[in-house]
Amino acid sequence: MELAIFDLDNTLLAGDSDHLWGQYLVAAGLVDGDTYHRENERFYQEYKDGILDIHEFLRFSLQPLRAYPRAALDIHRENFISEKILPIITPAARQLITLHREQGRFCLIITATNRFVTEPIAEALAVDELIATEPELKAGRFTGNISGIPCFQAGKVSRLEQWLRPRGWNLNESWFYSDSHNDLPLLEQVTHPVAVDPDETLESHAEFKGWPIITLRGKTVPPHGL
Repeated sequence: MELAIFDLDNTLLAGDSDHLWGQYLVAAGLVDGDTYHRENERFYQEYKDGILDIHEFLRFSLQPLRAYPRAALDIHRENFISEKILPIITPAARQLITLHREQGRFCLIITATNRFVTEPIAEALAVDELIATEPELKAGRFTGNISGIPCFQAGKVSRLEQWLRPRGWNLNESWFYSDSHNDLPLLEQVTHPVAVDPDETLESHAEFKGWPIITLRGKTVPPHGL
């Protein structure tokens, strides 16, 4: 089976869902506004700089899920998706997924952002599968901890391998689209790595390697994007 694999934040989305969720929590009064905003911005900058401690970040970002009942969280998530996420899904992103599906490929999103935030986004994009960082659930409530390996940097490769193994699939004739140098471990593994609206580090690496560099911020997919 040929795979079309997509990063989510700043790739299929013209923004970062994890960062935006933090901003939403502050605006909705669900967290200590000043402190949470400051830490949310710090972690986002560390992510962009390539120095993020993913475990420290997840301890921070998953605590609000622990603080509220699931029903209340679901209502806020629905509002968040409607207000903040649907407007930043670009036509080109939807078209790219459709083009791969029409060519018979299995379409998969792989993202460091936790499943609670990203599951409805994957549904909106109509992909076949989502691999995300898994927040731990016990008795129907989030614990504030993670389950398994964070889906970040080399962890994306590990999580993808765990998913592929029982299916007997591999990365022969695979595509991976990402904006971030944090995804270089997986980009180096696939047959067709594509840099999408890349950060400076990834752009330089892609130019050196001769990888396609495209934008999904427009209405159509560039011809060299497939």
